[in-house]
Amino acid sequence: MNLQRLFNPDSIAVIGASQTEGKIGYEAMANVTAFSGSIYPVNPSSSGMVFGESFVASVTEVDDTIDLALLCVPGPVVPDVLEECGEANVGGAVIYAGGFAEAGEEGERLQERVVEIATEHDISLLGPNTSGFVVPSEELFASFASGVERIRAGNVAVVAQSGGVAHVLAFQARRENYGLSAMVGLGNRANVDFREVVSYFDADERTDAILLHVEGTDDGRGLLETCRDAETPVVSYKVGKTDVGDFAESHTGALTGEHELYMAGFEQYGVLTVESTSELIDAGVALGRSPTPSGLNVGVVTAQAGPGIIIADRIQRAGGNLPELTAATQERLEELLPGITYSGNPVDTGRPMPEFGEVVSAVAEDEQVDIVLVYELFEEALGFPLNKLDGLAEGVDKPVLFATDGMEEDMTDDLASLRAANIPVFTSPERGAEAAALLAEYAVLSDAADRTEVNANV
Repeated sequence: MNLQRLFNPDSIAVIGASQTEGKIGYEAMANVTAFSGSIYPVNPSSSGMVFGESFVASVTEVDDTIDLALLCVPGPVVPDVLEECGEANVGGAVIYAGGFAEAGEEGERLQERVVEIATEHDISLLGPNTSGFVVPSEELFASFASGVERIRAGNVAVVAQSGGVAHVLAFQARRENYGLSAMVGLGNRANVDFREVVSYFDADERTDAILLHVEGTDDGRGLLETCRDAETPVVSYKVGKTDVGDFAESHTGALTGEHELYMAGFEQYGVLTVESTSELIDAGVALGRSPTPSGLNVGVVTAQAGPGIIIADRIQRAGGNLPELTAATQERLEELLPGITYSGNPVDTGRPMPEFGEVVSAVAEDEQVDIVLVYELFEEALGFPLNKLDGLAEGVDKPVLFATDGMEEDMTDDLASLRAANIPVFTSPERGAEAAALLAEYAVLSDAADRTEVNANV
């Protein structure tokens, strides 16, 4: 399935566009006004203009080829509207309405009819029962949710089974000053499912990591194989560890399946997994902003011992390794800071100081180290060692992560400078440690030439 016209359109029709604020047709129309391509509000019951564009009665009357249709209409009329889209050679459609497979037998029949029409006319369907998608770099905000126009452009794609979770992840990324290459809510996955979307963003040059929120799918093996074959790192947050089956099915028509089978499948097919939305965003930050690590050895530099102990504990519990630094590195550290608090690994300087950046560089250049994690409580008089951190990861060809905390208003500018330098930043020792451990796990999975195929029918 070619999703180019769905996610990269030149023209958009908002079917069911409205002049009434608060209606989905109004909010969807408001969000797409930033789009640079052609926009057509479609509604046979409206006349005049909305957001500067003139209403047309039907998508078949538009004197243009429509790539993407946003269907802001009730579920029962979707088949008729989709037939018109087929007649107009529309390439992709977003169905916002619910009341389909998640709503029982009648809804299942309605969804089957929609899929038949889409198949007949070769239309890629996102949804039904979704809040849409966004591609911030193109100012394409094909969602009816408020605030999506403020999602920043970046290099991580969020693909969530739930449109609500997709927006949770997008807004969390924005709060932490990170951007997305795309945010997609799959909904009921009528004919666009995980496989198609992961493959699309794997081929997208703007995407360096793909984050999945998975409730369940009837093609578990297909999902696993697609993730395994992707060149772009994929991380999954699989929900449904406890019995939420009926609730999940009423949400997106998904059966959550046996959680253990999914987790075993992800592990055996080399797909990273996390346990929360925060961990998922952190995984995207770490993977999207780092070189691929060559091993699981983490070198830790901390300006405070207590957070360093937490970090060391977390990394090792999660499967990472803290190697002994070479004698040459330890000698270099003693020269930089005679009487240094601890020159092993973690390296503890006692507090941030002018030489702190040199210490980080020494550890990063150690041949025993594959991943570097730095922790420093912010001290306004000293700031962060940006001059040493900027470009360090590229110079040593290793991930260099930075974790910190402090008074938010005092370190805002310094944090912005770190992020502008493409340095992954985390605001607690635990989050930094988990991100470093995830990179270590990714190195191991990436290095596994042969993976055992899952025998269970997930």
